Amino acid sequence: MSLGDGASGGGDREYGGVGQTRTRLPDRGGDVYGGARRSRSSSRGLVTVVGVVVLLIAAIAFANRGGGDSPSDGAHGKRTPAPTAASGTRPVQSKTNDIPSGFAHDEQGAQSAAANYAVALVSADILKPARRSEIVQQVFVPDQVSALEDKLNKAYNKDFLDKIGLDENGNPAAGHTYVSRAMPIGTKTPQYADTAATVEVWCTGVFGTAGEDSTNPVSSDWFTMTLQLRWSGGDWKVDTFSQKSGPAPVNGDNKISTSGEISKAVEEFGGFTYAR
Repeated sequence: MSLGDGASGGGDREYGGVGQTRTRLPDRGGDVYGGARRSRSSSRGLVTVVGVVVLLIAAIAFANRGGGDSPSDGAHGKRTPAPTAASGTRPVQSKTNDIPSGFAHDEQGAQSAAANYAVALVSADILKPARRSEIVQQVFVPDQVSALEDKLNKAYNKDFLDKIGLDENGNPAAGHTYVSRAMPIGTKTPQYADTAATVEVWCTGVFGTAGEDSTNPVSSDWFTMTLQLRWSGGDWKVDTFSQKSGPAPVNGDNKISTSGEISKAVEEFGGFTYAR
């Protein structure tokens, strides 16, 4: 993933502004998804604006980051990693604007909030003006909402949406399906206090446009989001967040599905509410 002209690469990245994307046309005609297998290098080459939602939102959030009540390393020290197996005492059972809410006021609740918010922040809905305001107001602490809404509205303007094949309402052309879906693999909490928490969410995801003539084919990615949370209004909310690539496993030797299969999967397979 890249916001600039360079190839994607590992390592930590912090973003303080909105970059430009560069589109690469597919190397072969017809359905860019079907038939041949692709190598690790060619899969990177096929990615045009894959992950741009993740990186752009991270850029805006990082530029907007400010103070807050996040605990420091000196105050709490390094925490012991949580077990890798799924655990937890109770799942979230309520939703607001289709986003889980009412998280427990404890470390597990903070992890659950971070996982669910990561999914919302890189969803296709964040590109839709009608849904964007609802997502921002639900996910972020009140004192961050106004400034972030303004930045997102300016960032996701008509020119940007044109570049990724969407109209001004965030919808794809007829016969195409736009995909932007993250799946948390696990969470950890480097810092926790009753009023603030730092949660890292390791994710994989699928991003791009499914369609026979798409120049932005759906591809997978791996990334980690770090969310600074605050306990606000009786729930965990996001203060600031950032994103970095990986950890990424070796690519499997999977046969690439057709655009029709990808579109059907997106329509038929729903997402999850994540709880620790």
